[in-house]
Amino acid sequence: MGNKQVKQHFETAKKTGVLKISLLRLDEFPSALKTFPNVLKTLDISENRFTVLPEDIAKFTLLKHLNASGNKIAALPECIGVLVKLETINMMNNLLTSVPSSLSSCTHLKQVILSNNQITTFPVVFCELKQLDLLDLSRNKITEVPPEVKSLQVTELNLNQNQITIVAEEIADCVKLKTLRLEENCLQISAIHPRILIESKVCNLCVDGNLFNSKQFNELEGYEAYMERFTAVRKKIS
Repeated sequence: MGNKQVKQHFETAKKTGVLKISLLRLDEFPSALKTFPNVLKTLDISENRFTVLPEDIAKFTLLKHLNASGNKIAALPECIGVLVKLETINMMNNLLTSVPSSLSSCTHLKQVILSNNQITTFPVVFCELKQLDLLDLSRNKITEVPPEVKSLQVTELNLNQNQITIVAEEIADCVKLKTLRLEENCLQISAIHPRILIESKVCNLCVDGNLFNSKQFNELEGYEAYMERFTAVRKKIS
């Protein structure tokens, strides 16, 4: 893949504000990025071989959409917090072990996808973001959902395929949470607190593939209250 193709992408991006350099087998960022004008609103560097996001990304203060999925990035730079206009981040299929606290400055974030990384601790920084609607942390190595989760504003939280054994009952206090995905974790039936079934707004609770069967789940205190919400939503859809 020659420089000519990359150059063409950059020329187009100056006019459109959209730079898409995905699937180009790049392992280092093109030098043109250093001198590129601050016009980018969308940056797609997915499916390459990058191991880091360069500090240069901080100058693109108009950036709304960042897609760096399918690389080998092990950490997000602290400077990402400067990108306060960010609305979506897709970092799935990377090697992230954590996320920087500076993300709390990205108050316009609506969708964050961090599926299939190496994250071991639930990133509570996302609990500070009032606009966040979808948080996908599936296929990581998270073991516990902490009490801080009560401040999450999302309508959907995906924690499928982690190693979760503990879910704080405070998750029932999430004011907007409708879909909670906990499939294929390490949950005992006792980890599903009755408050989640009785007091929460969750109407789509996915718990298959844990250390209990559907009969045990159906016999939980509060199951009927949960099923009322579940059925009401299904009726609206149909």
